[in-house]
Amino acid sequence: MKLKLIPLILASATLLSGCFEEKPQETAVTAPTVSKEDAVASVNGVYISKKTLETLEKEITERSQGQSFPKEQLLEELIQRELLIQQALQKGLDKSPEVIERMATVKNSLLSQAALQDYLKANPVTDAEIKAEYDSKMANMGEEYKARHILVKAEDEAKKIIAELEKGGDFQELAKKHSIDPMGSEGGDLGWFTADRMVPPFSEAVVALENGKFSKEPVQTQFGWHVILREESRALTPPPFDAVKEQIRPMLQRQKAQTMIENLRNSAKVEVLLPPEPKPAETAPKQEAASAEPQPAATSTPEEAPAATTEATPAADSSPAQETQPQAAPAE
Repeated sequence: MKLKLIPLILASATLLSGCFEEKPQETAVTAPTVSKEDAVASVNGVYISKKTLETLEKEITERSQGQSFPKEQLLEELIQRELLIQQALQKGLDKSPEVIERMATVKNSLLSQAALQDYLKANPVTDAEIKAEYDSKMANMGEEYKARHILVKAEDEAKKIIAELEKGGDFQELAKKHSIDPMGSEGGDLGWFTADRMVPPFSEAVVALENGKFSKEPVQTQFGWHVILREESRALTPPPFDAVKEQIRPMLQRQKAQTMIENLRNSAKVEVLLPPEPKPAETAPKQEAASAEPQPAATSTPEEAPAATTEATPAADSSPAQETQPQAAPAE
C-alpha cells in the first residue's frame, strides 16, 4: 500500500534527537537505548520508539490545529526519516562542518529553552500572582462614553450650529442636515467608546463635558470641526477573573523569564566585540539663501499630494476614531 507522506522530513528541530535512536559510536547525538518491546518499527536493526511516534503525533496535531493523521502515515514518515539518517551516517555527513554547526545550533536552542522551562517549573506563576495582576489592571479601567457629533468643514459653520443648539435646536436633526460624517444620517451617533478609541482633541472634549451637554466651542481634529454632545457615561465592567485567568498566566511567565535573563546578564561578564554601526551620513548643508534664486513651488501630482488639507472633502470614514485598536487588557 502506498501512503501519502507528510512533508515534514527534517522539518522540526524538536524531533531531531528522537531520530538518532541508535549507533552512538557513529554520531555525536546519543539517545536512550530502545528495546523491541518499546519500539513501533525497526529499520535495518535500528528501533523507532513509541515515544518518538507519540511526539510526532502531538506536534503534527498542534501544527495542523487539531487535524489528526493515521498512525501508519506518521510511522512511514519516521521510517523514511530514519533511512535518510542512516544514509547520511554512511556517507559521513555527520562529520561535515555544516552539519556539525547546524546540530550545535539546534542543541543550543533546545538547551536555552530547557533552562527557561526549568526555571518556570521551579518558580511557577501562582494563582495569587494572577489575581494580583488582574486586580491591578481591572481596578481602574476608567469610563466609557456615549456621544454624538456633527462634523463640518469650517469653524464658522460649527459656531452657527452651536448657536442653533443654544436656541433649542434638535442635535440629531442638525446632524442629519449638516454633518459630513457618515454617521450624520444616524443623528451623529457614535455609540459607546472609550477615550483611547478617539483622536486626542475629540476624546479630551468628550471627557470634559457633562452628560447631556454639548460643546460650546467647536473642536478641531484632522477630520474637520466637531460639535459634540455627550449623552451618557458609565464605568467599564471588567471581564470575569476566570475568563481571563489563562490569558494572564503566559504574560506573567514571560515577565518572570525576562527577569531571570536580566539577572543572569547583570551577573555575567559580557564583552561585546561587534564594532558599532557607522552613523548615518550627514545631510548636505543647506544652500545659502543669498546665492540661490527663488524657485517656484513644485507642483504635486495627485499621487504626491497630501492625503488631506484644510478644505479637502473628508474621507468616507471621517469619524474621530483612531486607526489603532485598544489593546485587550490584560492579556498580551
